[in-house]
Amino acid sequence: MRKVEIYDTTLRDGAQSEDISFSVEDKLRILHKLDEFGIDYIEGGWPGASPRDAEFFERAKKFKCRKSRLAAFGSTHRASLKVGEDPNIRALLSAETPVVTIFGKTWDFHVREALRISLQKNLDIIYNTIVYLKERVPEVFFDAEHFFDGYKANPGYALKTLKAAVSAGADRLVLCDTNGGTLPGEVGKIVGEMVRTFGTPVGIHAHNDSECAVANSIVAVESGAVHVQGTINGLGERCGNANLVSVIPNLKLKLNIKCITDSKLRKLKDVSRFVTEIANLRHFKRQPYVGDSAFAHKGGIHVSAIQRHPETYEHIRPELVGNYQRVLVSDLSGRGNIIRKIKDFRLKIDPDSPKVAQVIRELKELENQGFQFEGAEASFELLIKKTFGLHRKFFDLIGFRVIDEKRREGETPYSEATIMLTVGGKLEHTAATGNGPVNAIDNALRKALEKFYPQLKEVKLLDYKVRVLTAGVGTSAKVRVLIESGDETHRWGTVGVSENIIEASWQALVDSIEYKLLRG
Repeated sequence: MRKVEIYDTTLRDGAQSEDISFSVEDKLRILHKLDEFGIDYIEGGWPGASPRDAEFFERAKKFKCRKSRLAAFGSTHRASLKVGEDPNIRALLSAETPVVTIFGKTWDFHVREALRISLQKNLDIIYNTIVYLKERVPEVFFDAEHFFDGYKANPGYALKTLKAAVSAGADRLVLCDTNGGTLPGEVGKIVGEMVRTFGTPVGIHAHNDSECAVANSIVAVESGAVHVQGTINGLGERCGNANLVSVIPNLKLKLNIKCITDSKLRKLKDVSRFVTEIANLRHFKRQPYVGDSAFAHKGGIHVSAIQRHPETYEHIRPELVGNYQRVLVSDLSGRGNIIRKIKDFRLKIDPDSPKVAQVIRELKELENQGFQFEGAEASFELLIKKTFGLHRKFFDLIGFRVIDEKRREGETPYSEATIMLTVGGKLEHTAATGNGPVNAIDNALRKALEKFYPQLKEVKLLDYKVRVLTAGVGTSAKVRVLIESGDETHRWGTVGVSENIIEASWQALVDSIEYKLLRG
């Protein structure tokens, strides 16, 4: 079976999307998820571009990938500096990644107008940069920026740039449709010519400005490319990059190409929704393969047919990519997913119990209220445990009060929370301050409980996100709060929903604490 490498650039190209701002913690979480998923290469960012990326790579040194190889991204050295003196090149090396991806100009128009140097000088820059890095890094990939536009404008010069990279020792030649305007017929022809011309493995990096990024990636592979770059959910600058959530199953299931294992492919929907939640975006219901509507059927002939033979209106079995069939006019949808989660959570529960149907009903009601559990599986596990009688209360809230006070212009507001609760019949009344109302509540709750449950001292609140769910109603809108917590060995997400942001935060905080205490 033919093998194609998958190279993910969600953390770099995807982070350039409008409305996307990954924190360092976000990027580390996605890195962990993609490595767990089995991606071959994960591009972490541009170490020389921002302090955030520099911090990411510094922290990533402590993370040992099980499957993936982490790549640092950067440009060829500046024309005014020697390669070893360029701070961007030094930053790439300081990242200490096993892979460095360098982009260089291949379109003569860009060389003259953007770099404003001679065509030969650009060839020298490409060669010198790759030679220098190859002496210090195990793998160096060359991203041939604007290659398709450059090849159509001046094929002779575009070829010279690739030859310079090959002679310098580049491990991959990645042909980039940087402006995203090339159509599949052109991509197939040009990629095929490059594969026949060079012995170095050829890759594709497609943008989606003409809605062809996935098609261009597939055509490139059919023409001999063995390396595909893209992002989860097609995130990226302007109209985005090739969507790996579509590329991967197309390669695996349609072309029978080895790119990921069967068991990992079944995690595809989970990975897609995880990244969507971390990016604080809405899930795209109609996304191929993993969208909620991808295998949804509504009434009439379709429902009758798929109940006999799903293949009548489904191009693959949804379970192959972690999705499931939905019949919108009945309550048949969802049971399989619940049973799978029960197994994932290793709960000793009879999957044939009628309470499974009760979980489904509660789940649907909560989702109707705005709850989403893809990034908050700890809350969902608690829901199942409550339904099956496997949950116990660790404290009873009597009440809390939060004061947020700004004493004068120019000073940071002051937050204080007071809480009263009982633990095993014992009254506890305490207060704490914080850098905001939610942080103050979190501190007060911990202060009240830690004397009874010392293990809570291990718990840290790692991330906090708020999404407005009801548009057009201003400050009275319903919000969803997503919290990520963790201890020395584990991370978990919890969720709360309310018109009151404090109440939504309280729900998520309580779930986080109860999840920790139930785990022991």
